[in-house]
Amino acid sequence: MSVALENGRRQYDYWLTVYKRTWKGTLIGSFVLPALYLAAMGVGLGSFVDTKGTAALGGVSYLQFIAPGLLASTALQIAVGESTYPVLSGLKWQKFYHSMIATPLRPADVVYGQLAFIAFRTASTCIVFLGVIAVFGGLHSPLGVVALPVVVLVGMAAAAPVVAFASGLDNDAGLAMVFRFGVVPAFLFSGAFFPVSQLPNWIEWLAYLSPLWHGVQLSRDLSLGTIHPWLVLLNLAYLLAWFVIGTKLAIRGFTRKLIG
Repeated sequence: MSVALENGRRQYDYWLTVYKRTWKGTLIGSFVLPALYLAAMGVGLGSFVDTKGTAALGGVSYLQFIAPGLLASTALQIAVGESTYPVLSGLKWQKFYHSMIATPLRPADVVYGQLAFIAFRTASTCIVFLGVIAVFGGLHSPLGVVALPVVVLVGMAAAAPVVAFASGLDNDAGLAMVFRFGVVPAFLFSGAFFPVSQLPNWIEWLAYLSPLWHGVQLSRDLSLGTIHPWLVLLNLAYLLAWFVIGTKLAIRGFTRKLIG
């Protein structure tokens, strides 16, 4: 095993140890609220939408239409939540990243360990949520299970750039902007609740720039069994580009902040 992988593994073990002490505090936001949201929007509102006809949704129920979108949106929200205040806290307030750098760990190792833990948090939440979706009847095709790694990638495509952004902040004022001007608009205009083709043209093209739209589209195609290979490759390539570029920027930001 290379030194980089071993250091990254040790960082991941550290975050798991920390999470063992704090996991109870994440139950409501990570598991209960997404399930309630699915019940309210998919079952409650969905029963009304379905009575008006489902032609605009491709002939599937509203629950089956929004469930993949909610899954991808939940992944993004969990990932961004773990990439903002916890990261800034480690750099500015608690400064536990500085103690990590006092060991043989490099800034890159710290970033890899942080991102690995974010991937774990995203995956564990989405596994439970996917099970809830299946119980509610939100999976139209067995391929919907394959959406799990897709939505984890969605989370990481958002987490890496946000970690990079947080590493350059001196206070938490900028983090509110991430949620206000990043997460909320992406959540509303990602196609999770309605096809973005119904939006004005200039807003529709902005939606296509969001990694969440690509995740919602791919997750929905898998859940409905309507995949197109070239679209799958395009969506995956776009999400991977966000993740790779964001990771490189995060390493640069951590290196500048911790070493100078």
